[in-house]
Amino acid sequence: MNEEIKILQEEMRRARYVADQALTTVLYLAERLGRSILMEGPAGVGKTELAKVMAEIRGVELIRLQCYEGLDAAHALYDWDYPKQLLTARTVIEGQDQGKISTDIYTEEYLIERPLLKTLRREPSPVLLIDEVDRADEEFEALLLEFLAEFQITIPEIGSFRAQNPPMVILTSNRTRDLSDALRRRCLYFWLDYPSLEREVEIIKLRVPGLAEELIRQIVRAVRQMRQWSLLKPPGMAESIDWAQALEELDTGKLDEEIISHTLGCVLKTQEDMEFVYQKGLTLLWKS
Repeated sequence: MNEEIKILQEEMRRARYVADQALTTVLYLAERLGRSILMEGPAGVGKTELAKVMAEIRGVELIRLQCYEGLDAAHALYDWDYPKQLLTARTVIEGQDQGKISTDIYTEEYLIERPLLKTLRREPSPVLLIDEVDRADEEFEALLLEFLAEFQITIPEIGSFRAQNPPMVILTSNRTRDLSDALRRRCLYFWLDYPSLEREVEIIKLRVPGLAEELIRQIVRAVRQMRQWSLLKPPGMAESIDWAQALEELDTGKLDEEIISHTLGCVLKTQEDMEFVYQKGLTLLWKS
């Protein structure tokens, strides 16, 4: 393994994020090549947490853009301070110098930074998380193309803004819809899946160090069993950790049917899934 990749892997572990060599290599290459990363996978496997950890170990700002249907340039790239522009325009008009309006009110003084523009202008270069990009419209993807290709935004009234040093950009997707080929071509790609049993045990040990290993293994086996069922919201790593923390607070030594019934809300998030698991039988979980 490349020594720098090994160091990055150790830094992530100290930040309580367990990454295998494949993931660490992609992160290393993204930084060295100046490329964004498109991170796809089931909900709750640690895609968002990864961006937070990278900002932490690099000692830089984390800028987050949460995507949603209808997201546009005014909320993602930049906007104009219209009240301030109006006040300036009124002052110019009253001064009988109307020819200055077009030049005076479209300058950086009136520019409002949104996450993408803010990312380009920050030093040191931050980590940008474009979270759940699949929730945004295809039109928003088109707005991202220049940014992802050149780490640049063009504002017609002013010109182009380009990052002095490429930021680390992580896009996450839960695959609620397919993304365009144009966006995918501009990114390195990684599929982040549920961890193996041993890796999930290791992650919970780091996050809840006071819990007995045998109980951690019971938790992981139970959660992995639930992931195999046809649940509306299968539990992710966040739910495994929440459950472990709850059991530590309750000073629980081992799983049984009673403790599972009292704490199942830490793991499952819909009534339909709760009913499904009860129908399957809680014994299957604590004896799994």
